[in-house]
Amino acid sequence: MKLFFSLLGSLFFSLLVTAQTTPDATMKLFIDGLMRKMTLEEKLGQLNLPGSGDIVTGQAQSSDIAAKIRAGKVGGLFNIKSVAKIHDVQRIAVEQSRLKIPLLFGMDVIHGYETVFPIPLGLSCTWNMPLIERTARIAAIEASADGINWTFSPMVDIARDARWGRIAEGSGEDPFLGSMVAKAMVRGYQGDLTSANQILSCVKHYALYGAAESGRDYHTVDMSRQRMYNDYFPPYKAAVDAGAASVMASFNEVEGIPATGNRWLLTNVLRKQWGFKGFIVTDYTGINEMIDHGVGNLQHVSAMALRAGIDMDMVGEGLLTTIPQSLKEGKITQAEIDAACRRILEAKYKLGLFNNPYRYGSADRVQKEVFSSAHRSEARAIAAESFVLLRNAPMGIEKKQTVLPLQQKGTIALVGPLANNKKNMPGTWSVAANLDNAVSLYAGLKEVVGNKANILIARGANLDYDSLFEERAGMFGRSLHRDSRPAEVMIAEALEIAKQADVIVAALGESAEMSGESSSRADIGIPKAQQDLLKALVTTGKPIVLVLFTGRPLTLTWEHANIPAILNVWFAGSEAGYAIADVLFGEVNPSGKLTTSFPQHVGQVPLFYGQKNTGRPLNSPWFSKFRSNYLDVSNNPLYPFGYGLSYTTFNYGELQLSKKSLQSADTLFASVTVTNTGDRYGKETVQLYIRDLVGSVTRPVKELKGFEKIALRAGESKVVTFPITIEDLKFYNYELKHTWESGEFEIMIGANSADLKKGVVNWNK
Repeated sequence: MKLFFSLLGSLFFSLLVTAQTTPDATMKLFIDGLMRKMTLEEKLGQLNLPGSGDIVTGQAQSSDIAAKIRAGKVGGLFNIKSVAKIHDVQRIAVEQSRLKIPLLFGMDVIHGYETVFPIPLGLSCTWNMPLIERTARIAAIEASADGINWTFSPMVDIARDARWGRIAEGSGEDPFLGSMVAKAMVRGYQGDLTSANQILSCVKHYALYGAAESGRDYHTVDMSRQRMYNDYFPPYKAAVDAGAASVMASFNEVEGIPATGNRWLLTNVLRKQWGFKGFIVTDYTGINEMIDHGVGNLQHVSAMALRAGIDMDMVGEGLLTTIPQSLKEGKITQAEIDAACRRILEAKYKLGLFNNPYRYGSADRVQKEVFSSAHRSEARAIAAESFVLLRNAPMGIEKKQTVLPLQQKGTIALVGPLANNKKNMPGTWSVAANLDNAVSLYAGLKEVVGNKANILIARGANLDYDSLFEERAGMFGRSLHRDSRPAEVMIAEALEIAKQADVIVAALGESAEMSGESSSRADIGIPKAQQDLLKALVTTGKPIVLVLFTGRPLTLTWEHANIPAILNVWFAGSEAGYAIADVLFGEVNPSGKLTTSFPQHVGQVPLFYGQKNTGRPLNSPWFSKFRSNYLDVSNNPLYPFGYGLSYTTFNYGELQLSKKSLQSADTLFASVTVTNTGDRYGKETVQLYIRDLVGSVTRPVKELKGFEKIALRAGESKVVTFPITIEDLKFYNYELKHTWESGEFEIMIGANSADLKKGVVNWNK
């Protein structure tokens, strides 16, 4: 019996040791030991994230970074570029500081590193999750080769106001699609974080940043919690569920408390409700800006941020400089400091930096992997899939021939201030790119057509008549270098080459930095100087293709009525010129679908497909007195969410529902037959929407709940089937419970949010 208990005790001890030596347990033991050695100043140093000065996106920091690293007062550094620089700085941390704690190195790797992909809004229009994940994977490969181990991406803010410049940086207006993109991006950046080419992601901006009043960046946000949970929170939660390692707090306030100091938001929701285990970083000077919000001085707001759940202070140094005094005064606890420090150290441990501080960054990898021909080839194909064909009207007397695709013959007049400007092609937030490596539209056309067609080029106009406006929209070396000639001279030059051409390609719209951070616009049309050029070109009677560059939905009512072909190319990245040429000449059939509604007029914004019905909905095509509508324009968008044309055509058959009456455990199968009725191969994104017709609270008129991108040869058909369960019916009710309610549901499948086949089912508990 003694032997039995002896063996049992040995087994128990063995199991206990094994349990204690799991990876998490090993990490805990290591960090416990390290933190016992750390002074208060060194712990607070881990919470400090200064900028390097290489790439400045806010007020520059002038203090001696190297001295602070030696003193253990820096936990990471951001926007520093090159292996040599990063390793030199890391060497200071691990060879010249007391505890030799390695640094994190972050960067705004938003839509590619040196190989740049379409801006995120454009990328979302592919509706292709494996492809989107691949762009993040390539970005991580390139960034990590250069020493970066943390990216401030993905931005998952829902944006429904086209005036807001940072709409360019997200995935549009829909929480379901935005959630899919968020998960794909996190997977692409991080993988399982076991390889030196996988990096930490940072989900931003938590929370509600995209709902800024008046579409003005950094402005106030105010909404009900029900709208937060149903419409704005889902992409953040999806990213957390996918394993995102870090989260960035947003600039705006939430319910009257700045997000950076909002404990309900950062601790109650993010950590307790969603189970987030990573670390939270402020945005650039986010703590300091709470002073201007009007909630206290630097010491007060720094303590407020730490208590709320902030772990790392970007640039502001409020935590570093004021927390010791707050600790003495009992306004903060040692446990709160230790918790924040531990989360930063855990991130470094998971990246393998304690085993090898120089794990990230290799000159050999840079040579082989950064801006490689293979990555550029993928960027070209991905860019082409992001373009949205907005219009392609039949031309001529018989109305049979469309302008696009173009023929590789004859003479093409390429006109516009964006026709031969390669530095604008990558778009906003491409801070790591070598802009001189980008491909202009002119270069792309020349490469694709070779000697088959004659391409004439003229600038035609400046970006805008207002030179000061141009200066404000020319950040990060992307100035369009204003032409000093009078407008009438430039237009005359454009008309002269147009007269010699068979077709006109007008490269117009926004410059790269007319959208993005701090680039809100009250007028979201094409600037007047370019509109005047376009109107002059119309007088020639020649076929015109508007190649539209933009980082947001624009008001294109006149353009839609007068220009036969409009191809929205967003800002397509490093290989933009080649990709645009591929689509213009039909080498690639466009398949992009909008993820934001395009308004007829700026007065309609915020505009999105999933609006509420109201008690006085408009039931007529346009206007009805005492109904919810405008006197001067219809409620409809110019181009709805999910919209996009092709060089072929697709026909949708009638909606087929497997049941009309269901119980809670049942699965409904909704099907439609899609046929390629045109004469060429094409891709189509089939979309599923649901409407809860009667609820305890008001519900949207439709909600995206599924999509499938299919490829069909000419004449080919495919049955697309969506399984639907009660999980797809759930929402947050008045008590913020995630539940579903029995009753009638409208099921809709179609090519976009406005063109749908419909049926109704009854679903009971």
